[in-house]
Amino acid sequence: MISSYTRHYSSRVTPQSAPIPGSKQICNSGGGYAFAVDDWTRLDRFLVLGSEGGSYYATPRALTVQNAEAVRRCVAADGRRAVARIAEISVAGRAPKNDPAVFALALAAGMGDAATRSAALAAVPRVCRTGTHLFAFVQAAEGFRGWGRGLKRAVGAWYAGKEPRELVYQIAKYQRRGGWSHRDLLRLAHAKLTGAGGAAARWALGKGDPPTLDAVGPDDPLALLGAVEAANRAATADEVVRLVRDYGLVRECVPTRWLSDPAVWDALLDRMPLGALVRNLATMTRVGLLTPGSSGASRVTAALGDRERLRRSRLHPVALLTALRTYAAGRGVRGSGVWAPVPAVASALDAAFYGAFAHVGSTGKRWLLALDVSGSMACSTVSGVPNLSAREASAALALVTAATEPAHHIIGFTGRGSGPLGAGVEPLAIRPGQRLDAVTRAIDALPMGPTDCALPMLYALDRRLAVDVFVVYTDSETWHGAVHPVQALRRYREGTGAAAKLVVVGMVSNGFTIADPDDAGMLDVVGFDAAVPQLLAQFAAPGGPPERTP
Repeated sequence: MISSYTRHYSSRVTPQSAPIPGSKQICNSGGGYAFAVDDWTRLDRFLVLGSEGGSYYATPRALTVQNAEAVRRCVAADGRRAVARIAEISVAGRAPKNDPAVFALALAAGMGDAATRSAALAAVPRVCRTGTHLFAFVQAAEGFRGWGRGLKRAVGAWYAGKEPRELVYQIAKYQRRGGWSHRDLLRLAHAKLTGAGGAAARWALGKGDPPTLDAVGPDDPLALLGAVEAANRAATADEVVRLVRDYGLVRECVPTRWLSDPAVWDALLDRMPLGALVRNLATMTRVGLLTPGSSGASRVTAALGDRERLRRSRLHPVALLTALRTYAAGRGVRGSGVWAPVPAVASALDAAFYGAFAHVGSTGKRWLLALDVSGSMACSTVSGVPNLSAREASAALALVTAATEPAHHIIGFTGRGSGPLGAGVEPLAIRPGQRLDAVTRAIDALPMGPTDCALPMLYALDRRLAVDVFVVYTDSETWHGAVHPVQALRRYREGTGAAAKLVVVGMVSNGFTIADPDDAGMLDVVGFDAAVPQLLAQFAAPGGPPERTP
C-alpha cells in the first residue's frame, strides 16, 4: 500500500510531466517541468544566442519578448551590472552576433534609471564598434526613448572619439545601413568635428567639394574618400585595381559593376579583414579567383590558418561553422548562386572553427557528451542562422571538447526508438578530425522524437560506464521521461559511487534548465559562448584554471 502511494508521489522517481515534490521546478514550453534559470543567466543566453530564430515552442516574437523582459528586469535590479555584462560579452567577441548586445544596450539606455542610462550611453563606443552597430543602436534606441541630449552626446562622442583614419574608414565603408546613414546621425547629433574628421563629416553630409586624390597625399586619412570618389568614376577594372592596392579600398567601397572581375577581388584579398574574407569565399570562388592550387586559394588557407590573426579578428566559431556549411554545399541558402568548392579552403575553415575557441589542456576526466537530437532541437536555430539547427550545431560544439579530452564517449538521444531503455540512445559515429559539414549532415539525418534529458545518465548506468562529467547539449524542453534528469544523475551517483557532475549546454535562449541550481555538481553554460571549453575544463577540474595549450 505504501509503494502504491510513492508510485504517484516521490521525490526520487517523478515523471517529467510533473514537478519533483519540494523542488522549485516550473512548467517549460514543452509541457514538462524543469528549473527556471535566473534573469542573469537568461541575459547571458540572450546576448550569446539571440532569439531571432525562435524555437520549436516559441515564435521569434514570443521568444524575443520573453528575453527582453528578462533584460529589463536585470536593468531594473542592477543597471550598472547589466550594462557591464552587455559590454563584456560584446567586447570579448563571445557571441556570434553583436545584435543582441546592441539591442540590450539600447533598452538600458531607454528604460534604466538615470545612472543606468548614463552608463549605457557611455558604453556605446565599446559595444557599437562599427557604423553598422551604431545605426542598429539608434534604431533600437528610438523604440525606448527620444533624441534627448544624452543620446545626441553619445552619438557625437562615437564620432569624436575615433582617430581620423578610423573615422574616415567607418564613414567610407558603412555609408548606409537599415535606412540610416552617417548624414542622418551627424545632423541629429549636431556633432562638432575638426580636422580630417570634420572634412569626412562634411563629405558624409554632402557639403562642399569632395576630396580628390590630387588635393591630398597618399598618407592623408582623406585619401580613402578621394579613392572612393575615383572608383565611382572609374572606366576600367585596372583603375579600380590600382585604387584598391594603393589606397586600401574595401569591397563596400567598390562599385557593384566591378565585383564580378577576379582581378578586383585579387586586389581586395591583399588587405581583406578575416571576417570579410570568410563572408566572401563563395563569391571569390564563383568569379574564378579561388581554384584548386591557385595563388588565391593558398593566400586564403594561410590567412585562415594564422591563429594570431584569427584571435585578433574576434571571428566567432558560429561564423566559421556557417561559412563551412554554406561553402561546402556549393550553393547559397538564399539566392541562386552556385560555385565549385575548393577542398583546401573548406578544410581550412574546418580547422579555423576549432581555433576560434578558447584553448585549454586536457583535464584527464572521463566525459560523456550527450546530444539532444529530439524534434525541438531540429526546429531551433543558433543565433538566427537559417541553415544551422541547434541539434546540428551541438555536434560541432561537442567535437571541440572531444578534440581536447581523449577519454570521451559521444551519444545522441531522443525519447523514442529501439535502443537501450526502449529509447533512441546510441553512440554516434562522429570523431574529432572529421569535417564538420559531414558531421552536421550525419546528425541531421538522425530520426527525431520527444525530449527526455534523463536518458544519458540512465544509459551510462545501464552500461556501467565510468563517467566523471556528463555534458548535455539541449534546449531543456524535456518532458517525456519517467524520471527527471537530476533524479537520473543522483541514481547514477548512488549506483556507481562516483561523484559525477552535470554540465547543461543551453542551445536556445529560453528560461529553462535541467540542472538543479542548488546542486554544486551541476553547471549551466551558454552554447556557442566562445569561452565554453575553458568553462567546462574549470568545472571538471576545480583545482584551478587548466593550463592553456600553445
